[in-house]
Amino acid sequence: MIARIWRGAVRAQQADEYYRYLEQTGLKEYRQTAGNRGVQVLRRIQGETCEYLLITFWESWEAIRRFAGDQPEKAVYYPRDREFLLALEPDVQHFELMETGS
Repeated sequence: MIARIWRGAVRAQQADEYYRYLEQTGLKEYRQTAGNRGVQVLRRIQGETCEYLLITFWESWEAIRRFAGDQPEKAVYYPRDREFLLALEPDVQHFELMETGS
């Protein structure tokens, strides 16, 4: 299994609104993509900034490409992301999942 990690930051006052937008866009698309094995959404508010860390789990590189296209190392953005995100990071990170715990 492969973990795909994306990071983004928004203004703290937009944190909840951006999460609702994520539910309608990226989180929904992750779940609808064959080969997706789950997603974790982490959020941290510090001062005036809210950081999001999304970790998705995929059964294969082929599954990631179904979501991300031919350049799986590139971040996927949606039309309104520029309204929220303080920066559009161009890349994501991938890690091989070695073990899960309970």
